[in-house]
Amino acid sequence: MDNPAHVPILQGMGMDSDILIVGGGLNGPCLALALSQAGLTSTVIDALPVETSDDARFDGRSYALALASARLLMALHVWDDVKDNAQPMLEIKASDGRAGEGPAPFFLHFDHAEIEEGPMGYMLEDRFLRHALLTRMQADPNITHLPGTRVVAQDTTGPAAVTLEDGRTLTARLLVGADGRQSGTGARAGIKRQGWDYGQTALVCSLKHDLPHHGIAHQFFMPAGPLAILPLPGNRCSIVWSESHARAAEINALRDDDYLDVLRPRFGDFLGEIALDGDRFTYPLNLTISERFVADRLALVGDAAHGVHPIAGQGLNLGLRDVGALAEVLTDAKRRGEDIASLLVLERYQRWRRFDTATLAASTDLINKLFSNDNPILRAGRDLGMGLINAFPAARRSFIREAAGLTGDVPRLLQGKPL
Repeated sequence: MDNPAHVPILQGMGMDSDILIVGGGLNGPCLALALSQAGLTSTVIDALPVETSDDARFDGRSYALALASARLLMALHVWDDVKDNAQPMLEIKASDGRAGEGPAPFFLHFDHAEIEEGPMGYMLEDRFLRHALLTRMQADPNITHLPGTRVVAQDTTGPAAVTLEDGRTLTARLLVGADGRQSGTGARAGIKRQGWDYGQTALVCSLKHDLPHHGIAHQFFMPAGPLAILPLPGNRCSIVWSESHARAAEINALRDDDYLDVLRPRFGDFLGEIALDGDRFTYPLNLTISERFVADRLALVGDAAHGVHPIAGQGLNLGLRDVGALAEVLTDAKRRGEDIASLLVLERYQRWRRFDTATLAASTDLINKLFSNDNPILRAGRDLGMGLINAFPAARRSFIREAAGLTGDVPRLLQGKPL
């Protein structure tokens, strides 16, 4: 039987830290920085060496940070380190498209001027955000960062304990898995996952173009999958281009010039001539949801809890909402004198995040299935439905606020407030 939440146990037992965080990507460091504000110490176990994760060519992705996510970074004092490299998203336009035809007239148009808070969000490249988080972690006395090492075993029957590949054992009050879609932390805890492969691979790269993008993000719904064109600072953009696994492999194997020849008919000429701006990457697309987000002395955040289709650009935003919610639950429990690792405490986090996660996963899954085809009946029906949303200001405003992360039970950090 679990200890009552109000009984503070495992204190003063010489543990390495309050929290062990497995995963040094983006969500893990953000959680460590958030918990530090409450005086909680963390050890972040990062499988990647710093030289790899801090390499400007490491990941290649850019993130559509919702306004609420930017506020979390402000609350963590990270935003000042990245804001000069962030591109405000002022408009979002969605339309059907076919290779060689250019985009059809847009059926959905969101403009930040329709809300009072400012831009709906910001585009930020992984290389800038990751570097800022590494720098902040290294400067924080409450955080121990262990790069280039892996967890090979864990035990949460007493204090949370992990065994590292070099034989060391670390202990803490709570173990958090922030270790991605194939979370070893969740698997070792016996937490099963549900989901499926979309049969799509995302081709990801940055482009230079002749004409200014004016802070407008475009989503072209192509028969094989969506093509997102996302504004970056200057005359640059990030693309997330979905194709079938086989076709994506063929395209990615092409030389740069041939790759662009395939992209141009899909992209169109509305930004003038385009050229590659850096390396190319591919990421297989699937849906994967953990059946539970918590277990005894254990919690999962980010992709370790849920991996969704990037069609709405909400993957990292969903993870940062987890970070804000878990940090708030643990902070409030600490202030009440509760055992922060009690299952009764952790279930508050799970209840908070399950509905939001399930709703977004279902929405992105439906949108991808509805739009990744060329069925004329579905095409006409979906365009009509989106057009009706676009025609009513109240509905449009509601969608804009949702995209900005301003609706629902928003954690304090994502409101820009301290814990």
